[in-house]
Amino acid sequence: MMSQRARAARAVVIALAAGSLALTACSKNEGGKAGKDTEKDQKEAAVQSKPVAYADAAGSTGPAKDVPGARSGGTIIVYQEAGLSHLDPGQIYVADSGQVANLLFRRLTQFQEDDKGNVTVVGDLATDSGKSSEGGRTWTFTLKDGVKDENGNALTSADIRHTVERQYAKFIFDGPTYLQTWLSGADYRKALPGGGFDGKHLPASVLDTPDDKTVVFHFDQPRPDLPQTLAMAGYAVVPAKGDTKERYEKKPVATGPYKIAENKAGKSLKLVRNTNWDPKTDAVRHQYVDGFDIQFGVTESTQTKRLIADEGDNKNAIQLTRGVDATQIQDVIKNPAANKRTVRGYQPYVMSLTFNLDRVKDKKVREAVTYAVNSKSLIAGEGGAYGGDVAPNLFAPTLPGYEPSYDPYGRLKSPQGNLAKAKEILKDVPAAGKKLVFAYANSEIGQRRKVAVEDALSKAGFDIVAKEVDAASYYEQIGKLDNPYDIYISGWGQDWPSPGTVVTPIYDGSQVFDGSSNYSHVKDPKVDALIKKALTQQPAEAAKTWKEAHHYLLENIIPAAPLWYAKKFQLSGSHVGGGRYSSVSSLIDINRLYLKS
Repeated sequence: MMSQRARAARAVVIALAAGSLALTACSKNEGGKAGKDTEKDQKEAAVQSKPVAYADAAGSTGPAKDVPGARSGGTIIVYQEAGLSHLDPGQIYVADSGQVANLLFRRLTQFQEDDKGNVTVVGDLATDSGKSSEGGRTWTFTLKDGVKDENGNALTSADIRHTVERQYAKFIFDGPTYLQTWLSGADYRKALPGGGFDGKHLPASVLDTPDDKTVVFHFDQPRPDLPQTLAMAGYAVVPAKGDTKERYEKKPVATGPYKIAENKAGKSLKLVRNTNWDPKTDAVRHQYVDGFDIQFGVTESTQTKRLIADEGDNKNAIQLTRGVDATQIQDVIKNPAANKRTVRGYQPYVMSLTFNLDRVKDKKVREAVTYAVNSKSLIAGEGGAYGGDVAPNLFAPTLPGYEPSYDPYGRLKSPQGNLAKAKEILKDVPAAGKKLVFAYANSEIGQRRKVAVEDALSKAGFDIVAKEVDAASYYEQIGKLDNPYDIYISGWGQDWPSPGTVVTPIYDGSQVFDGSSNYSHVKDPKVDALIKKALTQQPAEAAKTWKEAHHYLLENIIPAAPLWYAKKFQLSGSHVGGGRYSSVSSLIDINRLYLKS
């Protein structure tokens, strides 16, 4: 199930690692002065961590609520350092493509945010967030009237079937696999190797389309999170007409408010209004500007300089997924006009020092490391308070079920680590057990992390053998079951606001194999039983089960030492209106932007 998921997740984490460079230590780290901003972030994260609500037909009806002061016209310039990973919806699993997908593609359901950060799943192409029956084993969706693709073709249930079935094809390898595995099991490709292109289809007992407006999913067990799963960009609709398979990446068919006018791979991507998008059918998106001019190859430092200067076209510009350059953070903070144009908040990622349980078998060693690590020095290397906050546990502040006071190793009280406690635990551990091989990426940020980890653990009495790993293949190397490393830094963020998308991918015993995201190689019967139980429960009951699993993992197994919660800090031009931090994308909310003049 997770080999492809792991690759995509690895891309997410690599993107995060690269993004961390945006918030690395300045020449003078004044992160402590961000106290009020940190408090604001924490309050907003608390709102984000609330369980997601499911909307009925009334809550799913468009048009979307107007953004105060919004006006029509103009083109927003979008700065991005690297080209997009994918434009085929079935391949989308990372932030860069996800942001653009919000403008181009619609799905059966979608996340809707209010001004306080509360999130609701609404019907996007569907009339509501879905109707469940048979205890959550069957979900039925009815399509809205008047929904068309950019070519004017009405979208029907056949297009939804096509979207699902093409995910089984071999050329789709980088997107989410939740839906496919829920419908057809871990070896889902065997159920439909042709991906529906050969005229063969999933049986009606799995996926039924009794008429043009109705789609019915049948599962072998309850799937209460399905409405959130279908809101992922990776499950956006691909109309059957115009699907060019492998070549679809170059010119996908739009169903959202914008369509592609020009695509110069790795150089630029120009979006213009999709005249066949009907706002009356869309409860989430807007079409205020005439288009978006996405420019690739603009480094983070250049983006920041241009946006601070705020001259000419830069007044109409935003950052897509990168943030304020580390060396210029204070230039923004100390400039009231620029600081007013920022959005900031927690990302869903928890960075941790992960143990290879096949090699670090002594729980005392894992416990001592967890007490000894220095979150304070690591966060300083990420940009101080604008780059992250101390993580007392393995659940992010944005996740439902987050417990801010759950701190079994005293990380909040001693963010620099508790060396005395670590030394006490280690006193009876033989010298061989204190020798740890630490893998770190051969990048600037990897080097800084290496120094911080090596310094803290050496002071606690460990013998650290640091091994440099190529940054480009870092997650591939630590993802190997037979890797030669004892400890390594990794990060994870939820796929949608549910602990199930955190605990399951990285701690499920069935996910212990080469290329898996279970980097610690946890294979525990109790954890597996709790995962199985939680996945069939309704959110309120599941929350209790996920909490039990989280506590058991961190206190009884210790697969990883929590280090810090990642943050994002972005800047826009002065003519850009409607900017706010999105609790879903963990970036600027691209759905509601307009130009003031």
